[in-house]
Amino acid sequence: MPLSTQDSVAAVIVTHHRVEQLAHSLKIVAGQEPRPLKHIIVVDNGNEQAVKDLVEEVCGDRGVYLASQHNLGGGGGFAYGFLHALALGVDAVWCADDDGHPEDTHVLATLQECAQRHGLEEVSPVVCNLDHPENLAFPLRRGVEWRRKRAELIDPKHPEDDLLPGIASLFNGALISASAMERIGVPDYRLFIRGDEVEYHRRLVRSGLPFGTCLSTAYLHPDGSAEFRPILGGRMHTQYPDNEAKRFFTYRNRGYLMNQPGMRRLLPQEYARFAWFFLVQEKDPKGFMEWLRLHRMGRKEHFERP
Repeated sequence: MPLSTQDSVAAVIVTHHRVEQLAHSLKIVAGQEPRPLKHIIVVDNGNEQAVKDLVEEVCGDRGVYLASQHNLGGGGGFAYGFLHALALGVDAVWCADDDGHPEDTHVLATLQECAQRHGLEEVSPVVCNLDHPENLAFPLRRGVEWRRKRAELIDPKHPEDDLLPGIASLFNGALISASAMERIGVPDYRLFIRGDEVEYHRRLVRSGLPFGTCLSTAYLHPDGSAEFRPILGGRMHTQYPDNEAKRFFTYRNRGYLMNQPGMRRLLPQEYARFAWFFLVQEKDPKGFMEWLRLHRMGRKEHFERP
């Protein structure tokens, strides 16, 4: 069933040792109006008493604190939270994280209204830069062009259009119907971090369910554009995270992703882009061999952690 303004909604927030940032996010999530959230579920991968106290203080009876003594990552944390939300009987789940937040207290209502008008099973806000909200937090490619400004997503010929159909950034403010989750399941814990949202998006695309991005509201997130490195004069990009752990999960999980139905056609482009980046642009053959090793791990579904 498509999303509706009358749905009961649970927010699911995954956190790990970021109690101060979580406090800001949680207050905006808990303050959504005019229809308040039914439940606010916080999955604490750090198992901290301070987080539990914060949930009780900010959310009151609506708060559900789920502590984990294992770090489940984003993939496992959202899977745990989604299943708990479904067990509580809600019609939809709204995703958030601990280092970003909705731009105001009407984001959820705007998403619900947009989804109802367009008959969507999933709808996402525009994900904008926390420090410079006029910019996108992550570059978005439409065709062969990369968009980096929020205003660039609006069609000048049809400025009244408020939906980008078939495009969504999941887990950063995404609203997903319970019926959609019956079709696409919950995020994959094996991926831990990095690529878990891309894999979930892959399932959403293949399900045939209607979804998109609502252009009239936003979720604010720390800038993530720096790790997308331009190649060939900016006509294409590769991803190079800023530390070894992030690169491990990014490249291993990309190997798994590129071996899945709906993604395999991109594999030749994947090899070409990263070979050019490491061997031609960066002159780093060791980096390319490490990328190749991690990519192969993912393709073989070897999900051990470093």
